[in-house]
Amino acid sequence: MTLDRRTFLKTSAVIGGAMTVGLPGAAGAFTADGVRPLVYRPETGDAQPKPLRILILGGTGFIGPQQVEYALARKHKLTLFNRGKTNAGLFPNVPRLLGDRNEPTGHDALKKGTWDVVIDNPTTNPMWVRGAGEALKGRVGQYIFVSTISVFSDNSIVGMDENGPLHTPTNIDAPFDRNAQFYGPNKVRSEIEAKAQFGEDKVTIVRPGLIVGPGDLSDRFSYWPVRIDKGGEILAPGTPTDAVQYVDVHDLAEWIVRCGENHTLGTFNATGPKTATNIAEMLYGIKAVTTSDARFTWVPADFLAANQVRPWSDMPVWVPSTGRTAGFAAVNCQKAYAAGLTFRPLADTAKSTLDWYKTRPAAEQEKARAGLAPEKEKAVLALWHAKAGR
Repeated sequence: MTLDRRTFLKTSAVIGGAMTVGLPGAAGAFTADGVRPLVYRPETGDAQPKPLRILILGGTGFIGPQQVEYALARKHKLTLFNRGKTNAGLFPNVPRLLGDRNEPTGHDALKKGTWDVVIDNPTTNPMWVRGAGEALKGRVGQYIFVSTISVFSDNSIVGMDENGPLHTPTNIDAPFDRNAQFYGPNKVRSEIEAKAQFGEDKVTIVRPGLIVGPGDLSDRFSYWPVRIDKGGEILAPGTPTDAVQYVDVHDLAEWIVRCGENHTLGTFNATGPKTATNIAEMLYGIKAVTTSDARFTWVPADFLAANQVRPWSDMPVWVPSTGRTAGFAAVNCQKAYAAGLTFRPLADTAKSTLDWYKTRPAAEQEKARAGLAPEKEKAVLALWHAKAGR
């Protein structure tokens, strides 16, 4: 299956323009009525945001470092709370409280101090939310919990907003189970616990989709820039018009900080791009930042399934836009857009991801956690060409 080049270029131009309009600092960029300017840029005369005392639970993993750098640039006073093991050398000048949230006394370091905003990044275990709530009781102005769109129980619904059906929450008093099947239900319970501990009038729930960009060790997006950069014939999944959604880690992290600055409360689906995007636009957009001779061969979803090529893991970012997954990459995020969530161009994300990936140790580059192994890709393409009589 091929995509008409003229149609692709026309659609890409629209998407590219929409994303450019949404860049931080653009005039009137997705600012809801009554929300003050969302980006501090002295050269444009934007007002300096009021300095906040911000506590970040985590802060040295994937999302956290982007939040820290952005918040420091905006003159906020930060404190990090973590075990001191992941990227322990990051931000040596930022005060750090130590604690293992799996331990009964793991949150004790939080029992002193007062913060305007608490950002809880790494939590899937609902007991972590309860522990933080009990330790911080009465000393927090706003609690921002990073959840996930995986809380939704029905991915067949296209355009699902924040009121969509949720998984049945796990039992917080039962032993924590980190198996993937409980990821969504555990996040649902964590959202419930956040509101119970801190009060709905102080809680912001952020539900990202796929978070991409430098620092993502899951390889769920980086597979594509890396594979396209190598060139040659590339197995492209499904149909060119299958929907995709993703959010650059910088855009998400910076918006979360701005939610604290603007005291933005409520629950928000938080993925993008702002303009509906399909897999072809994403792949061709990534190719545009390389000098690759890559060419895409589109292989239908049913053929991929028959040959044990799995959506999302073997073919990252993508799931079929039909049946049970018809709405998985078509989540309604208008509420977050109105509250200031903006997006940089795909070209920026693709280039920064590729540049970062090439700095990783060779052993990590050779053992990607997502995507098709080269030999598997060649074998499936050969089978598809044979079936198509080519």
